[in-house]
Amino acid sequence: MRPLEGLLVLDFSQFLAGPSAALRLADMGARVIKIERPNSGDLSRQLFLNNLELDGDSVLFHTINRNKESYAANLKDSNDIEKVKKLISQADVLIENFRPGTMEKLGLGFDEVKKINPGLVYGYVSGYGKVGPWKDKPGQDLLVQSLSGLPWLNGDANQPPVPFALSVADMMTGAHLVQGILAALVRRGKTGQGGLVEVSLIESVLDFQFEVLTTYLNDGGQAPVRSFVNNAHAYLGAPYGIYETADGFIAIAMGSVLRLAELLECHELTVYQDSNEWFTKRDEIKTLLANHLKTNRTNEWLRRLEPADYWCADVLNWEQLMNHEGFKVLDMVQEITRPDGITMKTTRCPIVINGERLKSPKAAPKVGENNEQLEQEFNL
Repeated sequence: MRPLEGLLVLDFSQFLAGPSAALRLADMGARVIKIERPNSGDLSRQLFLNNLELDGDSVLFHTINRNKESYAANLKDSNDIEKVKKLISQADVLIENFRPGTMEKLGLGFDEVKKINPGLVYGYVSGYGKVGPWKDKPGQDLLVQSLSGLPWLNGDANQPPVPFALSVADMMTGAHLVQGILAALVRRGKTGQGGLVEVSLIESVLDFQFEVLTTYLNDGGQAPVRSFVNNAHAYLGAPYGIYETADGFIAIAMGSVLRLAELLECHELTVYQDSNEWFTKRDEIKTLLANHLKTNRTNEWLRRLEPADYWCADVLNWEQLMNHEGFKVLDMVQEITRPDGITMKTTRCPIVINGERLKSPKAAPKVGENNEQLEQEFNL
């Protein structure tokens, strides 16, 4: 039995942050029903990555909405609203990410629905919170990253701000929402009362930077200084970075420059005896190191560094990764299937509970796929 079996989650959210939270709850055993507009459904059904489509929906939608059911309802129709309220009265969790005030206008805000279900845990995702000058800005990942200062940590010093090439704000926000929902469910188990859990993309991506922002807040407000050479962390000294070798690349984490000089037989590095220089002169050091590492193959450098417990790694592309035994033993890939037989490969939930890897073959639903069954089951 998975830990959240028996819980009913209603997912009113679209795009990534809210649906990713609902997905994680589903993977841990909750029953998740997407509440979607008729016909078009969640807008991410047509949000394509690399123009990739499967069975009428984007692969992005399939990835983040697998293991769910779909109930199509027009929230501007009074009859449908009454059906949705019946569902809410029997639910444990509700997740929504409409613009501030939208659910309240529909009569489905937290203050309204807690009257019909005092034990409901209500999860709300916004871009920038409900107040302040940013509250009505579009909560889109790149825009949030840009406002948060995050891109000034990426890339080399001679480059413009570089965003993460992943939806990190959405993913972090979804994870934070899950944490808050689970905490509220634990409290409900003790008090019987539900609660309102609120997260925003901007707060999540600020928290994502907690280490470096704390440094900034306590060192006189000095801006991050990216290395000109193979920058991998604006606040760490040499040798931290990814370097080209004779046949590929190698990642080298924090460690003694003098010990590295010895292991690599790079005598030019031995002049940097003062460890403070490993930061103040990091570009000098990293330039010397970068030139030296190009003289031999990645495996040769790994053969020297790994037995000495100097932190390093090969830099794999996805083809190399998926053919590596280290990846294979993780069993991270699963196949999901729609009722019409359409299949797709995707990643599994990364959580293992009591030795069980949390997989599910259930694919994302089509819009309204479960309406008839749900209306009978919940007496809608």
